[in-house]
Order: sequence, then C-alpha cells, then structure tokens
Amino acid sequence: MSDGGIKETIEEALGEYCREFYVPLAQRQSIYNELFYQLRALDILQELVENPEVTEIMVNGPDNIFIEKAGRIIKWNRSFSAPDKLDNVIQQIVGFCNRVVNESSPIVDARLPDGSRVNVVLKPVALNGPILTIRRFPTKRMTMDDLLSNGAITKEAADFLEKLVIAKYNLFISGGTGSGKTTFLNILSDYIPADERIITIEDSAELSIKGVPNLVSLETRNSNASDCEPIDIRSLIKSSLRMRPDRIIVGEIRGSEAIDMLQAMNTGHDGSLSTGHANSPEDMLSRIETMVLMGMELPLEAVERQIASGIDVIVHLARMRDKSRKIVRIDEVSGYINGRIVLKPIFERENDRLNKVGSLEHTEKLLAAGFKEEMNEESA
Repeated sequence: MSDGGIKETIEEALGEYCREFYVPLAQRQSIYNELFYQLRALDILQELVENPEVTEIMVNGPDNIFIEKAGRIIKWNRSFSAPDKLDNVIQQIVGFCNRVVNESSPIVDARLPDGSRVNVVLKPVALNGPILTIRRFPTKRMTMDDLLSNGAITKEAADFLEKLVIAKYNLFISGGTGSGKTTFLNILSDYIPADERIITIEDSAELSIKGVPNLVSLETRNSNASDCEPIDIRSLIKSSLRMRPDRIIVGEIRGSEAIDMLQAMNTGHDGSLSTGHANSPEDMLSRIETMVLMGMELPLEAVERQIASGIDVIVHLARMRDKSRKIVRIDEVSGYINGRIVLKPIFERENDRLNKVGSLEHTEKLLAAGFKEEMNEESA
C-alpha cells in the first residue's frame, strides 16, 4: 500500500471507532500519527527525526534511547513497546537503501530519505543490541555566511578557500567525529563553477551539492541476500575516472581507497575534495600513509611523495569545548623535503580567532585561474 492508502485506512478505522466512542480531537490526531508511524515510518523515533533540535539519536536496545540537543546528550523518556518494534524500524531503514543486516552480517551503514546518516550494529556483535545511531543534518543547508556569523571562520579565510576551490586546488578536510567535515565539504562545493562535471562517491550518500547540473552521485553497495556482489569505494573511484569528471569528490576516505584517490589527484583531476578522521593535519597525513599501505605495498617514500604532490591544502576542523564546530587550521602541503612531507600553516586559530600566519607558496593554479592580484599578494 502507498502512504496515502495507509492514511486513508487509518482514517476510516478511526472514523468508525469515533462514531461509537467520543475521542477528543487532539487524542484522535495522536492515535492517527502513532499508527502511521508504526506501520510506515520509524515508530516512536519519527517524533525525534522530525524535531529540528535533535542532532543525534542513539538507540541502545529497545529500552534505552539517548538524544543530542544543542551539543548535550540526554536520555529520552520513551522506549519501544517491544523488541520486534525496533527490529522492524531497522529493517525498514536498511531496506530503503537496498541493504541487508542480520546475524550473519550484523553491521551496516545506511541513510534515511532526508539524508540522515544511519549506523546499525546487531547481536551477537552488540551485546545489548540492536544498536541504532542516526546522525541528523540541519533541515536548512548551512552556507559560508552561517559559518561567518557564528565565528567558525573569518572572511579572509573564507575568501581564500573560495579562490582555492575555483582554481582547482586539491583540498582535504580533516577533523574528529562530529566536527562538521561533511557540512563544510558541502559548503565548499558551493564555489564549484556550474559548468563543470562532478562525480561524488560515498559509502552512504550524504553530500548535498547544489548549483551543478552535471552531477553524478555514486554510492557503495554491500552484498545482500540476492547474492549481489559488493561494490566498494575503490571500484567507484576507478569507474569514475572513465566518466570524464572535472572533479571527483569522495565523501570520506577510510581505508585502501586512499591510494586510488591520490592517483586521481595526481593524474589531472585537479579540484578534488575529500574528508578524513584525524586529530590534526599531521595526524591526517600519517593516517593517509597507513591507508595507502593497506591497499598497496609501496615504499614509504613513494607513498609520501604521492601525498605531497596530490594534496594541496588541508583544512582542519574541531569541536570546541562549548560544542561549537570551527575551522582551527588551514595548511598548505608545500612539498616533500629531506624525507618528509612539509606542512606550511596559512591560518591558525589563536585566542578563538582564525588568524593568517603565512602565505600560499604554490600559486601556479591561482595564476592559471586568473587570480593575478591574489597571486602577487601571496608571493609577497
């Protein structure tokens, strides 16, 4: 049945009942919503999904539900009426993404129709499972103006990054969990010229690229009950190179696909963007080295040279003590010198302000893009 058909059936059943028994209008609406949520939506979680103040939903089994509001985690006062209710919600979510989760394959990443990120871990891996975690994104897409207004970035740094994106520098966004990497990647994508062809590659589609009509969005696929072969990020990156992309955007680098991303950056696909988990730009470089070696046996020097020539700038984000998310460093990967990758700080956050502390060394792409004045300023 369609959603409309289910709603009509509920209305008819409620109408028949209310002809015999008096039910206040508010209670009738509550019953209607609860029935529809159980049959087609996310049961008791639907209320949280529709609440714009809730940024994270953490379900630790049917009886323990925690939510994050304004950066603070609190326990919710509701729970599932039965364990199978939570099971039904999980199967509905993963089914929407054409994925499978069960005891033989107990871990899966998925998404909701609104783009919210979902992670599921079942028994026997999760001893107190099922565990369901939903990362919600703001209903209103954030812009650079929003970051400027809350002090996450300065106008000077924002203008600098805008020119880098237009000039097709390869940018890598690093940060810890919940630091706003995906949100910032979406914001930077607003600067991509509308006449370019963009390929986005993700584990679970979260990016929201606007203003680019020639856009191809690719998503990995897990093996499922129909014996479909899994398709990983490495396969998608290799395939994307045959799609005539102007830029390749990989939502997050987590493993051996790092080598394919670096090869794309080093073979003429300038302007590529990606993100990764790390505590600092230096840590991000070390993690990329490790991830490359997971996918290919190469001398460490060769790996480091690939990184130094492929990535132009690293933007590092962090979640501050007051729970706000801010850009704390912007570093240029200036080259491979004396056996190590050299990072050159351009902007650093000091006393809660992002200050310019250096200038861009490699200005060739700025010059090619027509930013002559800016090139002279940086060289000076």
